[in-house]
Parts: sequence; structure tokens; C-alpha cells
Amino acid sequence: MKPRKDLITIESLSDEDIRTILESAVSMKEIFTKSVKKVPVLRGKSVLTLFYEPSTRTRSSFEVAAHRLSADVTTFTPSTSSVVKGESVHDTIDTLMSMKMDYIIVRHKNSGIPAVIARHCNASVINAGDGAHAHPSQAFLDAFTIREHFGAVEGRRVVIIGDILHSRVARSTSCILQRLGAQVAFMGPRSLVPPMRYTGIECLADWDAVFAWKPDVIYLLRVQNERIENPFFPAADYHHAFGVTEQRLRRIEDEGMAVMHPGPVNRGVELCDAAMEYKNCLVCNQVENGIAARMSILYHLTPGTLS
Repeated sequence: MKPRKDLITIESLSDEDIRTILESAVSMKEIFTKSVKKVPVLRGKSVLTLFYEPSTRTRSSFEVAAHRLSADVTTFTPSTSSVVKGESVHDTIDTLMSMKMDYIIVRHKNSGIPAVIARHCNASVINAGDGAHAHPSQAFLDAFTIREHFGAVEGRRVVIIGDILHSRVARSTSCILQRLGAQVAFMGPRSLVPPMRYTGIECLADWDAVFAWKPDVIYLLRVQNERIENPFFPAADYHHAFGVTEQRLRRIEDEGMAVMHPGPVNRGVELCDAAMEYKNCLVCNQVENGIAARMSILYHLTPGTLS
């Protein structure tokens, strides 16, 4: 893998980059079995988490990953900073870079902000989610989880169900899975599934079509109500039409399909309670694997001069 400063999108990576980061994640996860779950790979390096949107899983996962690599972690909370007084993103970065950060992990409601930051600083910038655009670290942990469960991603069939239109997870995860040789399909409310011509992604009409397609993985998405001006689906109606109900779960169990979700899960909307206890529900695996994948990402990025 050639030296790389930033991780902004999956599309920006070569096939070698993707496979190298995934292979390294396996080694990173082995550290979890040790009595001391820490290695000195990034000792003396500084990591900044810069989240302009709320986050629990992604932020804490990156922080744990950085700590396990022995980096120093600083958490920057815009809601309690000068950002609320009108400070621009550029001015904020100038201020923070005066502290000589090596890595900046950015989440922002507007697409493209991590790329802007990457162009204006020497630190390695990792996109932790920008608008409805991209979420590359989620894509890596999803691919890693599927590979771990099935032995390989290639040849697997994954249907992603829900609000595709507003989902950065759907975009990044479908991209990495296709790059690794999986087949991907989408299903959801018609107004929330954009046309996917020329992408190789099939759009399925309903659950009957999903089961007929015979997926290996059912990947549920959260409806992005915060990105929809007028949410139009009552929770019970959405669950009945697009969620994993107890009846659908029985068929999923019979056919041995895996269930995934990027979190947070809305029980009774995307998934019934019983689905979370299903033996092939990989939601907790995704959380654990997120730490290993993000350790690998940090390890393979190289802070340096502006390109």
C-alpha cells in the first residue's frame, strides 16, 4: 500500500488499499485477546476528534482505537466552542493545527467538509461521515464483519433496506462490497431509494422480492428523520412495510441469513426485539470490529505535507 495521508471516500482508494486495511484489521483484532490491549504503534502521535454532529458509536470507536494504538486523544466539541460564536471551519482548523495534531477525525452535516479540511492542513484527515455523502470507516467495519462471518466477501449477496437516499452508509458500504466482489441490492420506500442506473445495484420492490433474491445479509438502515423535512412514515407503518418483523425473522432464521445494522437501532421500527437476539445478528460484531477497522485505518495513514 502506497503512503496515503487521508481517508475521505472509498472511491478514492485502490483495490490494494482496501485489501491491505482489511487484512491489517484482522491483526488489530488479535490485540483484543491480549491481557494488555495496547500497542505502541502511534505513541507520541496526537489524534483529534472533531464532530459537528452527534455521535456515540463512531466517536467512541475512534477514540478507543487511537488509545489502543497508544496515541494521545483530544475531543473537540463544537457546541461548547467558538464555533457557536460564528467561527468558521477554516479558522477552527487553523487554531487546532497550532496544537500540531497528527490526525483529525471529522464528522459534519455538510458533504465535502472533511475534504476541505484535508486540503488545508498537514494532519491526516479521516471522514467520519459528511452529510449524506460518505462514511468510509463504517464501510470497512461492515466489510470486515461480513468477511469474518462468511469467510469472504466475494460472491455474497447483501440487500440494504431503508432510507437509501439520505444514507452515507449505503453509499460507502455498497461501494466497498462491490469492489470486493459482492452483489448488492437496495429496498425501501420508493421516494427514499434513488434510481441506481449503471451502478450494478438492483432495486427490489418489497420483501417478497428480497427473499426471492436470496441474500446472505439483510442490512437495515435507520430512517434519517433529521435529514427529512417532513417525516411521513409512522413507526408502526414503516415496521410493517420495511422492517424485520417477527414473521420475517422466522424466515430469515430458516434460511440462515445474517442481519446487520449500523446503529443506533430503533427497536420496533427497523428491527423487532427478537431480531437483536438472533444468533446471526451481527450488530454487536459490527461494534467490536469497528475498533479493529479504525485501528487499521489510523495505522495505514501517514500525516505529512500538503499535496
